Amino acid sequence: MTDFAPIESLDPAARLPLQFTAKRRGKAPRHLADLPLAERRDLVKEAGMPAFRAEQLSRHYFTHFSRDVEGMTDLPAAQRESLADLLLPELLGEVRTLTADGGDTVKTLWELFDGSRVETVLMAYPGRNTVCISSEVGCGMACPFCATGQMGLTRNLSTAEIVEQVRLAAKACEDGSLIGEPSRLSNVVFMGMGEPLANFRAVMDTVRRLTDPAPEGFGLSARSVVVSTVGLVPAIHKLREAGIPVTLAVSLHAPDDELRDNLIPINSRWKVGELLDAARSYFEATGRRVSIEYALIKDINDQAWRADLLARELNKRGRGWAHVNPIPLNPTPGSMWTASERRVEREFVDTLRAAGIRTTVRDTRGSDIDGACGQLAAAVLTEGR
Repeated sequence: MTDFAPIESLDPAARLPLQFTAKRRGKAPRHLADLPLAERRDLVKEAGMPAFRAEQLSRHYFTHFSRDVEGMTDLPAAQRESLADLLLPELLGEVRTLTADGGDTVKTLWELFDGSRVETVLMAYPGRNTVCISSEVGCGMACPFCATGQMGLTRNLSTAEIVEQVRLAAKACEDGSLIGEPSRLSNVVFMGMGEPLANFRAVMDTVRRLTDPAPEGFGLSARSVVVSTVGLVPAIHKLREAGIPVTLAVSLHAPDDELRDNLIPINSRWKVGELLDAARSYFEATGRRVSIEYALIKDINDQAWRADLLARELNKRGRGWAHVNPIPLNPTPGSMWTASERRVEREFVDTLRAAGIRTTVRDTRGSDIDGACGQLAAAVLTEGR
């Protein structure tokens, strides 16, 4: 089993920058990552500085992963503070960081300008580094087995608040903080706190910042970006029409409406058949195989007959368009939900593979301590009471 270990045993509040210790209301501060390059240039010009300073600032942010303007020696010293105030405000303050898997998994709880908190998980795998990011504070989908779902929704994140999670992960890789030597962030998955497609505009603007080349963005391949959903069918169609071929991940968790209505409340609006039809249409438009995420929950959804039903639902829509990822559930402390037994998991996977479904059991990380999304935020909140 895997444990998370705290990097430092400091009081959480002691690790926050001063401006994050008081709660605030209103919108997140405007940041260059919120804006396309043309609008960044306009703002800099309106502030009385040459418009090309916006491009210089953007290259530092998206290429060198830096917001330390004092180190940007190509910018005039007299303009650095003004540029920072204009386009590089502080967005995330570290509350607590935990490590697991010999340092290959790093989970961080961040505090935002208004005191809200979100999590990211940075994971090293052979040949790649992946960051799992949050798109909302909490979640409004209310799935009963999910720690974040039980928090309810506080608010959506701004584009820049999402992008900054990626920037900090990329910086950690470059600095050698993840594996002990410099490396590169290669993959981004929207599988943290929140339902990404419920915050569609900010998530799509983030995808553009991820995939556009510098100075617009980070220049990642769309193939290395995964956007997940529990089943907002109209938003899947909008994602398809956006024309950016990211990988779509559908958090299905049950192939039958009777069970899924209870596990995924939004299923009462868009049923399994509608969801899989939308996912299939996404594959047809983009050529990107859809990931079907399936958390295996003991005695709830892990029966072999449900694996057979899932296979039939996928195969009747064609072959090879979907890849199933069974996921051993990361249990929430005090919850009735727990992971399936290994024997049951094997039978579930074997049933899918026998039906010709590509199936890979998801590697879980940090399952013993605050492993599931939302658990660290909940734990720190409880400590503060």
